[in-house]
Amino acid sequence: MLSQLRDLDLQLLRLFVTVVESGGFSAAQGELGIGQSTISTQMAKLETRLGFRLCERGKAGFRLTAKGEQVLAATRKLFTAIETFKGEAQGMADKLLGELRIGLSEALPDQVLERLGVAIGRFRRRNQAVQIELLSAMPAELERRLLQDQLQLAIGYFSGSQTALDYHPLFDERQRLYCGRQHPLFARETLSVDDLQSCDRVVHPYRFISADEPWQGGTSSARCEQVEGSLALILSGAHLGYLPEHIAQPWVARGSLRALPGDWDFTVQFRLASHRGHTPSEAQLAFADDLLAAFAAG
Repeated sequence: MLSQLRDLDLQLLRLFVTVVESGGFSAAQGELGIGQSTISTQMAKLETRLGFRLCERGKAGFRLTAKGEQVLAATRKLFTAIETFKGEAQGMADKLLGELRIGLSEALPDQVLERLGVAIGRFRRRNQAVQIELLSAMPAELERRLLQDQLQLAIGYFSGSQTALDYHPLFDERQRLYCGRQHPLFARETLSVDDLQSCDRVVHPYRFISADEPWQGGTSSARCEQVEGSLALILSGAHLGYLPEHIAQPWVARGSLRALPGDWDFTVQFRLASHRGHTPSEAQLAFADDLLAAFAAG
C-alpha cells in the first residue's frame, strides 16, 4: 500500500498517465521511448505499490479499472499542483532557478560551438542561478533522453518523426562523400554511379539522414555510429563514406582524404529539440530564446 510518495512513485505515475493518454502499452512506446515489456514491468510495480490493479490489458484491449479512473484523476490533480508550485517558486523575486540539462550532437563545428558559447553568455547575464549540464550523444540517444525527461533541450540532426517533440531549425551542415589516399578512386577526376557500385561503404546505423544520401549503393562490411570511427575507416583506403565537411577538411589539407567528384554532396539540418508535452521552466524558455537569437545573429 502506498503510504509515502517517493520520486520513483512520481515517475511511475507519469508513465501511467502517458499510457492512458496514448491508449495503451503499445501506443505509448514511442512517447516514452521504451519497450512494451518495460512499460508492463513499470505498471506492475506501480500497481504493487498501490495495492490494486489500475487497468485491464489483453486480447480485449486496454481499459482502466474503476480504481484506475480515480487514480488517473488524482494523479492529474497532483501533477497540476506540482507544476503550479514549480512555476510559482521559480518566478519568485524574478530570478531564474533550477537546472538545465542540454544534449549536444557529436563533433559540432567550431562556429557552432562558438554560437553556443554566445548563447550561454547571454543566459548567464540574466538574473539567474541555474545549474547547466551539457551532454554529448548520438541523435537517437538525445531523442530518447528527451522523451524520458532526462534532457530539457537537445541540438542535433533528428528524425523529426517523434510527435512528442518540437523541432526548431538552427543551421545546416554539409556532408560530402570521401575516400582515403590508398583508395583506387582517390586520383579519379570523374566518377559514375557504376564506378561506385563495387566500392565498400561505411554504414551509419544511427543516421536518420541516410535516405538523403545521394549515394546509397555498393556493399558494406563496415558500420560505425561515431564520426571518428567513420573517419578512421575511410582513412584506411578500404571504404568510402560520408563525413561532415568540417571534420574532413584538416585531413583533406594534408592529402589523406579527398572528396569524390560529382553530385554526391548533401546537407543536414541541425535543430533544437524539446518535449512538447512537458511544461517548460522559465529557465528553459529563456535559454531557448538566447540560443535561437545567437544562431540567428551568426
